[in-house]
Amino acid sequence: MSKQTDLEKTRFLNVDLDIYSSADLQPLVSTLGERVIVLYVGREKRTYSAHLELARVTKNADSTIRHFCALIESLPKAARQLWNNAKNRDFNVGVRAGPQPNSCRFALEAETVKVASDVGARIVLTVYGTEPRTLLPAEPRLGD
Repeated sequence: MSKQTDLEKTRFLNVDLDIYSSADLQPLVSTLGERVIVLYVGREKRTYSAHLELARVTKNADSTIRHFCALIESLPKAARQLWNNAKNRDFNVGVRAGPQPNSCRFALEAETVKVASDVGARIVLTVYGTEPRTLLPAEPRLGD
C-alpha cells in the first residue's frame, strides 16, 4: 500500500474574497491594486462580482481574513462605499477534503470573526471533494 501524500490529506487551501453587487466593482478592485490577485471582476448576468485572493502568502484562514479586513478598513471613501453597498461580501474559506484524517477541524479565532463582522462580511466554507484517483494500467477495475 502506498504512503498517503500531503495532497491526499484534508487541508486548508485558501480564502477568496467574493463580492456581489448591483454596481460595477472595478473601481473597488482597482483601488486594492497589486495587494490582491484578481480571479474575476465583471458582470455575471444581472449582478457584478469580484473574486479576489491576497497577493501575499498567509499561513491560515485567520491571517488571510485579517489581512483582507485591514485592506477593507484602509479603503478610501468612494471604494468603501462600493464595499458597503455590495449585496454579499464573503470570505470564502476553501478546504480540500481527503480520505484522511477521518475528521479535521479548522477553527477561526473570535477576533477574526469580529473583524469580518465589523466590515460587514460573511464567512463561508467551501469544501471540495476528493478528486477521483486515476487508476494505473496494472490496477484492476471493478467488473474486470
